[in-house]
Amino acid sequence: MTSKAEREKVALAMEDGDDVLLAELGYKSEFKREFKIYEVVFFAFSIMGVIASVTSTWSFMLVSGGHVGMVWGWIIPWFFVLTIAASMAELASSMPTSAGLYYFAARMAPARWSPLASWITGWANVTGQITLVCSIDFTCAQMITTAISVGSDGAVNLGAAPTWGILLAILFAHGVVCSLATEFLARINVFYVMVNLGTCVAAIVCLLVGAGPENRVSTVDAWTLFENNTGWTNNGWAFMLAFTAPMWTLTGYDSAAHISEETAGASKAAPIAILVSVFFTGIIGWLINIAASFATTSVADILTTTLPLPFGQLFLNCLGKRGMLAIWSFIIVFVTGAAQGVDASRVVFAFARDNALPGSRWWKHINPRTFTPVNAVWFVMFWAGICGLLGFSAAALSSLAGASVLGLYLSYATPILLRITSGRDKFKPGWFTLGRWAFPLGAIAVSWVAFIWVVLVFPPSQTPTAPTMNYAVVIIMGVVVFAGGWWIISARKWFTGPIVNVNKEEVIERAHSHMVKAGEASEMVRRVSDGSE
Repeated sequence: MTSKAEREKVALAMEDGDDVLLAELGYKSEFKREFKIYEVVFFAFSIMGVIASVTSTWSFMLVSGGHVGMVWGWIIPWFFVLTIAASMAELASSMPTSAGLYYFAARMAPARWSPLASWITGWANVTGQITLVCSIDFTCAQMITTAISVGSDGAVNLGAAPTWGILLAILFAHGVVCSLATEFLARINVFYVMVNLGTCVAAIVCLLVGAGPENRVSTVDAWTLFENNTGWTNNGWAFMLAFTAPMWTLTGYDSAAHISEETAGASKAAPIAILVSVFFTGIIGWLINIAASFATTSVADILTTTLPLPFGQLFLNCLGKRGMLAIWSFIIVFVTGAAQGVDASRVVFAFARDNALPGSRWWKHINPRTFTPVNAVWFVMFWAGICGLLGFSAAALSSLAGASVLGLYLSYATPILLRITSGRDKFKPGWFTLGRWAFPLGAIAVSWVAFIWVVLVFPPSQTPTAPTMNYAVVIIMGVVVFAGGWWIISARKWFTGPIVNVNKEEVIERAHSHMVKAGEASEMVRRVSDGSE
């Protein structure tokens, strides 16, 4: 048998291929490559957290179409998101780095515009990442307040201030988890996904069986009954507002790219994770919504609930108090904020590594004990907590979900657009490539993002007031003014895009040395297998 040292030499030689590719992209390896392919898939799936996401955004579909909003308002956007995922997977396979989207934009843009493309994409992604952490954990706080209200039979209904306090506690807990070593983060997501899938199955069964035949709508109504509760007179437009829910859920799959520097075989693992996680999140989310549609006997009654999240009322109707609290507790425990915090911290680390953030030298620091960007983790949690102050306004809070989608999908679409235009001759395929399908799929992806941007900036009713206005564009414009002003005044003079911080020749030489040693170890394995030693 071979010794442990010899096996480590072989493993080290395999990792060197990732480090050489990263060096060719301009970066040195600073993380431990602890994520395996299936763990990257689970990580991306955990971030989208289908059961927690559906239950927290269900009200958008309930208001915008009722049963039709639940069923068709989910599946239609999913088809278009698949084109975005496919285009992103191709880019991630070609350029597996934590910098991800803003790096893709820099490499695909014309040389003159490369820094600006990188700057815009990076700031859009950072904004989307942090607001997504906040909106995920705020909905977790709302789930807790919903459980408290149900558990007390409506006697205790916590307001905005206690909810924000719960948010801060959740952010702190998630910050601690996100600061741990990569090996722990890789393994814990396997557990999360298993329980998450179990909760999804339990939710579907409970909604279909718990309600009983007498408390289910007909098949025709479940699939075709349309109810417009938005305040818009145009039913088609009202229906499209339901797209907010799946678009918010189907975000964060770019995480597979952002943890690629912590992944063995990243060029293969990242595209697989992006495609698989988006596909199954869409399918499972649709099944949950179909079950919810059958179990919803009165949309109007659900909308009058005093609970912070209407899906809690649906569970209460179907399962009673104890049943609702049981399944609700699982959804709360396995909410996806911790995984999203890891993703966001890697984006902050990478952008700071290229000196694009104020105080970059702090945020790009790698903790010598955990080999993770702990400072970047707490940067994310701090600003997510600040964003949580929007929870003191119901309109501003609902706009937070839209802002996260706007920021993230702008950062998704920019490199895809550049890939199919100025970057067509620059692109070097990785393990996964779309080939001749890159242009048509990319064109559909960019067109869909342009369309959904328009949808998501509109108010929820035709005659909005200050309390009912959609402030998503205000949140995004605040970042645009800051980042744009900084670019005009200063950054355009010194920000050049991704910065090379590694000697590629040294990495290749080290890899060659490891390959020689691994070859010696492999030869010993062969001799042992042949019985010659």
